[in-house]
Amino acid sequence: MSNNTTSQRKSYRFAIRSSIYITAFLFLILFLITFIDGVQFPVPVLLGTTIASFILCFVIIQYRVQRFIYRRIKRIYEDVSLLESSNFTDREIATDMRTLKEQVERFARNKKIEIETLQIRENYRKEFLGNISHELKTPLFTVQGYIDTLIDGAHKDKAIRKKYLERAQKGVERLTYIVRDMDMITRLEVGDMSLDKENFDIITLIKQVFDQFEMKAAKKNISLVFDMKYDQPIMVHADQERILQVISNLIVNSIKYGKQNGTTEVAVEDLINNKVILRVTDNGEGIKPEFIPRLFERFFRVDRTGSRKEGGSGLGLAIVKHIVEAHGERIYVDSELGIGSEFSFTLEKVSSNTEDSDLEED
Repeated sequence: MSNNTTSQRKSYRFAIRSSIYITAFLFLILFLITFIDGVQFPVPVLLGTTIASFILCFVIIQYRVQRFIYRRIKRIYEDVSLLESSNFTDREIATDMRTLKEQVERFARNKKIEIETLQIRENYRKEFLGNISHELKTPLFTVQGYIDTLIDGAHKDKAIRKKYLERAQKGVERLTYIVRDMDMITRLEVGDMSLDKENFDIITLIKQVFDQFEMKAAKKNISLVFDMKYDQPIMVHADQERILQVISNLIVNSIKYGKQNGTTEVAVEDLINNKVILRVTDNGEGIKPEFIPRLFERFFRVDRTGSRKEGGSGLGLAIVKHIVEAHGERIYVDSELGIGSEFSFTLEKVSSNTEDSDLEED
């Protein structure tokens, strides 16, 4: 036990009150004796007797009660300190019952919150381990199955050999995606990934993403469009490569969960305090309300089956959230089942004064 627990915060409330009661009782007896028997006690004697009685009672009661209570309360502190090694053991032992009651109740509330938090983390840990096990197991078994088949003799057939090797390659690529994205999330969480912020035109970046996924969207006849015509550039200050990854993940998600002949619309709007908000809206299947709080968890999928056929690591939205928050910005989700979803995030806008100064430097 900590040395601090041997000290105690003394309480005189009980002793003072008890001494007052006893002294008042003795004074009442002396008063009755004077009144009934006619014995006259000088005022100094009465006053001295009262004071002496109060002091004597206070010393005896304080010592005895404090020792009596202290031994028992000390055992309570020792028992509780087995559960709490840092907060409770460093406190002075209070012999005041009300103070002790408050301390124990506060400790119990904090411990209840801690236990509930640990239970939530434990459930998340179990689910996370189950998810990552499933995500790794599927491509591993796929690759292993194709390789075993080839080793067993299928390699002699050139057509089968090529087909199986291509499928095995896709399984390896999926493993690579998972390991790469897990590494990125870990680095983002521990703050090991530095951001290379610069000024760039967000409209040009969005057009680049549109060009990149145009063919993927065409397979489902999904149109990638802006909400309006942007004739002028909108300059933002951020890590261009990371924001490209954020927009790409959101566009890919909108295509993955979008309906045939649907639309993915991107809008960039001004906010106060030199901020812009970028919105990616689709008219896809939407998301159930109970799933929205978990969208950014690792490996969490709204569609546990179909989304895996689309490929990817299952970490896209988790990476999006970490990148946006690494910029000190916020990401939002608004979705209605059967109507569509909107993902939006804020970015720092470059003020016109900053743009002018950059042009002068150039």
